[in-house]
Parts: sequence; C-alpha cells; structure tokens
Amino acid sequence: MRYVSTRGLAKRQAFTEIVLEGLAPDGGLFVPEVLPRLSAEELAAMRGMHYAGLASAVLSRFADDVPAAEIKRLVERTYTREVFGSEEITPVKKFEQDVYLLGLSNGPSLAFKDIALQLLGNLFEYVLEKRGERLNVVGATSGDTGSSAEYALRGKKNLRVFMLSPHGRMSAFQAAQMYSLQDANIFNIAVRGVFDDCQDIVKTLSGDFGFKAKHRIGAVNSINWARIAAQAVYYFKAYFAVTRADAEAVSFAVPTGNFGNIYAGHVARQMGLPIRRLIVATNENNVLDEFFRTGRYRVRAASEVKATSSPSMDISKSSNFERYVFDLLGRDPVKLKALWAQLDREGTFDLAGTEYFRHVADTGFVSGSSTHADRLATIRRVWKDYGVMIDPHTADGIKVGLEHREQGVPLVCMQTAQPAKFAETIREALNEAPSRPAGFENLEKLPQRFEVMEVDAGEIKRYIARHSG
Repeated sequence: MRYVSTRGLAKRQAFTEIVLEGLAPDGGLFVPEVLPRLSAEELAAMRGMHYAGLASAVLSRFADDVPAAEIKRLVERTYTREVFGSEEITPVKKFEQDVYLLGLSNGPSLAFKDIALQLLGNLFEYVLEKRGERLNVVGATSGDTGSSAEYALRGKKNLRVFMLSPHGRMSAFQAAQMYSLQDANIFNIAVRGVFDDCQDIVKTLSGDFGFKAKHRIGAVNSINWARIAAQAVYYFKAYFAVTRADAEAVSFAVPTGNFGNIYAGHVARQMGLPIRRLIVATNENNVLDEFFRTGRYRVRAASEVKATSSPSMDISKSSNFERYVFDLLGRDPVKLKALWAQLDREGTFDLAGTEYFRHVADTGFVSGSSTHADRLATIRRVWKDYGVMIDPHTADGIKVGLEHREQGVPLVCMQTAQPAKFAETIREALNEAPSRPAGFENLEKLPQRFEVMEVDAGEIKRYIARHSG
C-alpha cells in the first residue's frame, strides 16, 4: 500500500511515512494509491468479530508496513472497556424497525473523535519511538477534535500538542475540557476568529515546509489519513450489528462539518461494504448540503459563518471534501488542482451539469440541513418516543436521516457527542439538564490554561517555535 497526494506532486509513501504528516508537500491530502477491496468471503469472515478484531482487519489493509502483530497490539491496547466503557466500544441501540443509533461518544472526551484519536495517539507513540523522533502536533478544532486529541496525546512521550480553537465559539463544557488540562505537553491557543480561521492557520503552517521540518510539525485533524481509516471501522461494526445477510444494504445518517466522519463511510463503501446511502446532515452552515443538492461548492466568508447550537459543525471549508472530489474527478490530480486553484481565487466552483456531478448518485450521497428549531424538536421527539437524550449534532443527523429513510433499508444514525457537552440546548429543548458522566461534575470550575491570540499565522508560528522544544 502506497499513498499519493490528491494534487499529484508528492512522492509515493508508505503508511508510517504519512501517519505523522498533515498536508502533503504539494498542498494536497494523502490518499491510498489504490483502495483495498474486500471480497464477499472476506466480509463474511468479519461478521461476528469483536471491535478490536474488526479494527485489525481494516487497518491492516491500510498499514501493511506495520507488522500484523503490532497492529493487533495497538488496537487491543486502544479499544478496551476501561477506555470506552463497554466491550462493544460503539454500541448500537434500536429505536424502531430499521432505525438505529450508533453510540460513538463513550470515550474519554465524550465525542466520536475519541474512536480514531485514541488509536492515533498510540500509533504516533509507536512510530516516533521506532524512529527515535519527536513530534509537535498542531491542530484546529471547532469543539470536539481538540479535547479528543488532547485526551489521546496528554502525557505521551515525544509529543507536544498545540491546539487552535475559536475564542468564545465553543460550548462552555467543550472549552473547559481542553483548557482545564494541565499536562506540560498540551498548549491551547484561543484564536479571535471562527474555526475556518484556525484551520487556515494550521494549513499555512503545514504549507511552510521549512518551518514544518525545523519544528517537526504533524497533524491530528481529519486530514490525517489514519483517522479516516480508524473511523471506517465503526461502519463495519454497525453494519454487522443491524444486518443478518452479508449482501443486505444499510444507510447511514451522519452530521458533518469537516466531512471526515462521512468520508470514512465513503471509504468503507468503496472497500465493498454494502452501504446504500450516505446521508450528509448539516446545520445552518449548509455548504455541503448546497453542493450535494446543486453541484455548487461555495466557501463562506468568516462573517457569514453562523454561530449555531451545533457548534462543532460551524464550518464552511470542509477539509476532507477534497478527497471526495478527487474521487469524483476520476482521481485526476491535474483536474483537482485546477479546481482548488479556482476555489482559492473565487471562493467557489460549480460542477452542476458536468459528468462529475452525475457521479454523485453513484457514490450514494444525499443531503439535508437542520435548524435550531429542528434540533429542539428532534431532541424532544427522541426523548419522548425512545427515552434517549441526544446532543444537538446527533439531532441534526437524525432529522435529516429520517427525511431520506427508505422502506426496508436499515438506517443507522451516528451519535456524535454526549448531551452533557451541550447542556444549554438540552435545557431549552427538555426543560431539564443532562446528567454528567463521573469526573465531569465541576469541569467548568477547574483552573484553565490557554493563550488568546489574534488571527495571525506569524504570531502563532512564533509561539509554537518558543514552546516546541
């Protein structure tokens, strides 16, 4: 297995060479040169595997330069009852006939990103120790990536974490999860801007190859391919949990902003998992929904990005979308590079009426959006009908998922975070506060440690240079 850039100018590399990287040297994203395809017999053999077994079976296809015994050791160390609260790791709850909720938020930071980042932390440590190197991880978060990454990497040998977040744009719980960490290898930077500003700065740093090499900069955002591979695993887990026949089709409803969570489903589908529909659910920042409905992709200006009650999706530049468009374009890096150059110049591109946009239907993608009122109504409905309290992002996914539900096709809705992280919205919907897991009772009252900075890549570079060791 070798990895290439979506923009075509980076050398072919093995998994352990790209796992520490963010952007490829040409500014693109790493993707497998050829995606592995599982046979019907291989899929059938995976049914009945426990989560760590599924993770080994999937990840071994992407990381064939890591010995199978090491992959097995890493996943068994990662996916444990102690870390995720259950042997199931990602338990499935049945709501009604052919409607299910996939629980992804039982990890240390109470968000779905723990599933991939707990593994990534162990992978980083393994690769760095093997190479005798250190890494300074720089990331951007709209709320959940930051805490998941920091909980996964805190105290890890040879690692420091610099996490950029939009100042005042996260829930109080999300901010406290990150800022209350006192580990010496964790550095939080609150940027006076929106998430897209944070993400742009991270990309600027990754694109400064002299700075990146000198300070050994790596990435934990979903541009890191290892996260995509790890997230693909729970699509397999959910599929086997809700089906009996190996050829039965299943649809997934996924709330998404940066397109990583649902892109992992696209990867699983390309590997041969019988996924019928991948249902993109957005909030009022409906850039992705606009594309899948019309063919037009238009990045919003920072002033246009709305602060919503599902803040982790307040994003207008979806990093992993480049990987998906690369596939739509027949994996042609020249066409992809030209399209992204247009996006940089004009803030938009339009594939409507082209053969490429017609391929969207072949990939199974459909979409919809949700508003604050929709979220409140869905939270109330799920609580009343099923006795389950859900967070606002999960509500977005369920609302849009049910709009695209098909008779006789199981629908799996992704639960992306614990409701405790968004108590204000839950109180508004249900007139009661969500309970908090043990250890989080007084989170917001803990001492917090973070730096507030302007939207200034130069200033943030200097800060990282001073503290990178």
